[in-house]
Amino acid sequence: MRMSRTMHILACSTSLLLAATIAPAFALDQLVDVTGKVTPFVTLRSRDNFSSEYRYDVTVRNMSPDLFVADSLIVVLDHITNTAGQDRENLTGESLLTRMEIIGQDGTTEDGKPFFRVPQGSGPDLTPNSESLPVSVRIRNRDYVAVFTPAFRVMGQKREPPKQKHATGAAATQPPPNKATTDKLIQLLIKKGVITAEEGRLLHQP
Repeated sequence: MRMSRTMHILACSTSLLLAATIAPAFALDQLVDVTGKVTPFVTLRSRDNFSSEYRYDVTVRNMSPDLFVADSLIVVLDHITNTAGQDRENLTGESLLTRMEIIGQDGTTEDGKPFFRVPQGSGPDLTPNSESLPVSVRIRNRDYVAVFTPAFRVMGQKREPPKQKHATGAAATQPPPNKATTDKLIQLLIKKGVITAEEGRLLHQP
């Protein structure tokens, strides 16, 4: 009985630790659209004709001189277009994205778009001209015969530079030594024989 309780406590502790480790560093409402600086690249990896399922690898490349927090980056499946470049049905006006089954998404944005978290690489940031690890995106086409193209955008947080400490300004604002303190120090030096009384008088002069 005691062993069973110990194992239960250990399992719960492990689950809590894993949850804390996997939890994203940024909430979704803290992220901004960075597509203009971080560009998504989409590669079709496989296609299952029987289930009409398409598997894509999506990576993001930092095209700017800025740093982006690696574990804040997500790719959002923004829309689906047909061969005519349209993202809605001609007759009903329905979004083509709603006709697709998105498999394995990490969540949805406020406007209902599915998103996937970009895997974090070896470093804490996506540095300039570097590319992320791929995100696996699976899309099942319910229309089967229709040909489509997915379009993605990127959201995340830019790494802010550390604030510099104004050491010179702090030093300049420090008040000069108190005159009474200086007088006591001179008297102490005279008393200990380190300086003479005449030297002490010279030190008192401005």
